[in-house]
Amino acid sequence: MQRSRLGAIALGTSALLGAALASPALAATDSEIPTFQQFHASTFKDVDQQYIVNGDEPVADTAQLRDFYDAMVGPSTQENGLVVNTVGGADDKWSTSQVGNLTYCVSTKFGSRYTDIVNTMASGAGLWEAASSKINFVYVPSQDSNCTTRNNNVLFSVEPVQTTQYIARAFFPSTPKRQRNVLVDDSIWTSGSWTPTNILGHELGHTLGFRHEHTRPEAGTCFEDNNWRPLTPYDSSSIMHYPQCNGTSDDLSMTSTDRQGAVALYGS
Repeated sequence: MQRSRLGAIALGTSALLGAALASPALAATDSEIPTFQQFHASTFKDVDQQYIVNGDEPVADTAQLRDFYDAMVGPSTQENGLVVNTVGGADDKWSTSQVGNLTYCVSTKFGSRYTDIVNTMASGAGLWEAASSKINFVYVPSQDSNCTTRNNNVLFSVEPVQTTQYIARAFFPSTPKRQRNVLVDDSIWTSGSWTPTNILGHELGHTLGFRHEHTRPEAGTCFEDNNWRPLTPYDSSSIMHYPQCNGTSDDLSMTSTDRQGAVALYGS
């Protein structure tokens, strides 16, 4: 989740390729599109050495960053419609059995905010659980004292981070276990109308496989890539749509279309 300043795109994470200048609709000339070397040099590298793109999405290594870049500068071919990430043309989603047992821990390193994060994770998860009874995030507090990506007793960890690059970031179902975490900066508590519950709800949407809604051509800006499949009609108010990318929600609330998308991917 990127920061918002006066409605402008926060230019962290390699400035979203110069505020998505790689999209032909936004690049005035080819010369405005950065080379891969320029893109690589300017992309933020997180505490676990993953690259962060699209505001809050991790990319494991330089090879995958190159794949991301190549997809970004290619022309958009999608015409329609919450959207699911795809890998090799297949939906990036959990199995029916796994989506009903999405176990996680919350690091005690959150200190005085530990209980707040526990409660906010529960409420953020509840947004998706209310949308589809197939989805079930399972908090395992017994693992909190050893809550890292190396803990194999949970599917993912929720850990604190100190950064100015994002408010929070997550992962996709296809992400390897060693990189499967939700990182949360303390600025989550001071993000204006973006409530902590909705911010973590947005990030947990990524953990379920959902992409940013604004990658769709209807948004007109912030194009990311074409590796997605439409689940619903375009929704500018989606919890997965950055308000600063021509979104029409100022608080990242979940919409009825978001709930329809969850049902479309995982069942009712």
